[in-house]
Amino acid sequence: MNWLILILAGLFETAFAFCLGKAKITTGLVQWGWYGGFAVTLIISMALLIKATQTLPIGTAYAVWTGIGAVGTVLVGIFVFKEPAHLWRIFFLMTLIGSIAGLKAVSE
Repeated sequence: MNWLILILAGLFETAFAFCLGKAKITTGLVQWGWYGGFAVTLIISMALLIKATQTLPIGTAYAVWTGIGAVGTVLVGIFVFKEPAHLWRIFFLMTLIGSIAGLKAVSE
Protein backbone atom coordinates (compact mmCIF):
# COMPACT_ATOMS: atom_id res chain seq x y z
CA MET A 1 0.00 0.00 0.00
CA ASN A 2 2.81 2.44 0.81
CA TRP A 3 4.25 1.97 -2.69
CA LEU A 4 0.94 3.22 -4.09
CA ILE A 5 1.05 6.17 -1.70
CA LEU A 6 4.61 6.89 -2.85
CA ILE A 7 3.58 6.78 -6.52
CA LEU A 8 0.72 9.16 -5.77
CA ALA A 9 3.15 11.48 -3.97
CA GLY A 10 5.36 11.49 -7.07
CA LEU A 11 2.39 12.34 -9.26
CA PHE A 12 1.58 15.28 -7.00
CA GLU A 13 5.20 16.35 -7.36
CA THR A 14 4.62 16.42 -11.11
CA ALA A 15 1.44 18.43 -10.48
CA PHE A 16 3.27 21.11 -8.52
CA ALA A 17 5.87 21.42 -11.27
CA PHE A 18 3.03 21.75 -13.79
CA CYS A 19 1.50 24.54 -11.69
CA LEU A 20 4.84 26.37 -11.69
CA GLY A 21 5.02 26.05 -15.46
CA LYS A 22 1.50 27.44 -15.87
CA ALA A 23 2.21 30.29 -13.42
CA LYS A 24 5.25 31.23 -15.50
CA ILE A 25 3.12 31.86 -18.60
CA THR A 26 0.19 33.67 -16.94
CA THR A 27 -0.27 36.96 -15.12
CA GLY A 28 -2.48 38.59 -12.52
CA LEU A 29 -5.01 36.61 -10.53
CA VAL A 30 -4.68 33.59 -12.82
CA GLN A 31 -0.98 33.44 -11.99
CA TRP A 32 -1.74 33.57 -8.26
CA GLY A 33 -4.27 30.76 -8.76
CA TRP A 34 -1.52 28.59 -10.23
CA TYR A 35 0.75 29.51 -7.32
CA GLY A 36 -2.06 28.45 -4.99
CA GLY A 37 -2.31 25.15 -6.86
CA PHE A 38 1.44 24.79 -6.46
CA ALA A 39 1.17 25.24 -2.68
CA VAL A 40 -1.69 22.76 -2.34
CA THR A 41 -0.08 20.06 -4.47
CA LEU A 42 3.27 20.59 -2.72
CA ILE A 43 1.66 20.03 0.70
CA ILE A 44 -0.20 16.93 -0.51
CA SER A 45 2.95 15.51 -2.10
CA MET A 46 5.00 16.05 1.06
CA ALA A 47 2.29 14.59 3.30
CA LEU A 48 2.08 11.47 1.13
CA LEU A 49 5.88 11.16 1.07
CA ILE A 50 5.94 11.36 4.88
CA LYS A 51 3.29 8.64 5.08
CA ALA A 52 5.16 6.38 2.64
CA THR A 53 8.46 6.72 4.52
CA GLN A 54 6.90 5.36 7.67
CA THR A 55 7.42 1.86 6.30
CA LEU A 56 9.67 2.25 3.22
CA PRO A 57 13.42 2.96 3.45
CA ILE A 58 13.94 6.75 3.26
CA GLY A 59 16.70 6.55 0.65
CA THR A 60 14.65 4.42 -1.69
CA ALA A 61 11.41 6.33 -1.11
CA TYR A 62 13.02 9.71 -1.72
CA ALA A 63 14.81 8.53 -4.86
CA VAL A 64 11.64 6.99 -6.28
CA TRP A 65 9.60 10.09 -5.37
CA THR A 66 12.00 12.46 -7.09
CA GLY A 67 12.34 10.08 -10.04
CA ILE A 68 8.58 9.91 -10.59
CA GLY A 69 8.42 13.69 -10.31
CA ALA A 70 11.29 14.14 -12.76
CA VAL A 71 9.86 11.73 -15.33
CA GLY A 72 6.39 13.23 -14.98
CA THR A 73 7.72 16.76 -15.27
CA VAL A 74 9.70 15.95 -18.41
CA LEU A 75 6.62 14.34 -19.97
CA VAL A 76 4.45 17.34 -19.04
CA GLY A 77 7.10 19.58 -20.54
CA ILE A 78 7.07 17.63 -23.78
CA PHE A 79 3.31 17.15 -24.14
CA VAL A 80 1.93 20.33 -22.55
CA PHE A 81 4.65 22.95 -22.86
CA LYS A 82 5.96 21.69 -26.24
CA GLU A 83 9.55 21.18 -25.05
CA PRO A 84 11.85 19.20 -27.38
CA ALA A 85 11.72 15.39 -27.36
CA HIS A 86 14.95 14.47 -29.12
CA LEU A 87 16.59 11.04 -29.03
CA TRP A 88 19.03 11.66 -26.16
CA ARG A 89 16.37 13.22 -23.95
CA ILE A 90 14.13 10.18 -24.41
CA PHE A 91 17.08 7.82 -23.91
CA PHE A 92 18.00 9.34 -20.56
CA LEU A 93 14.36 9.48 -19.53
CA MET A 94 14.19 5.71 -20.16
CA THR A 95 17.32 5.13 -18.06
CA LEU A 96 15.71 7.09 -15.22
CA ILE A 97 12.56 4.97 -15.46
CA GLY A 98 14.74 1.83 -15.42
CA SER A 99 16.52 3.08 -12.31
CA ILE A 100 13.22 3.73 -10.51
CA ALA A 101 11.98 0.25 -11.41
CA GLY A 102 15.31 -1.23 -10.27
CA LEU A 103 15.09 0.49 -6.86
CA LYS A 104 11.56 -0.86 -6.43
CA ALA A 105 12.71 -4.36 -7.43
CA VAL A 106 15.52 -4.52 -4.87
CA SER A 107 13.61 -2.88 -1.99
CA GLU A 108 11.27 -4.39 0.54
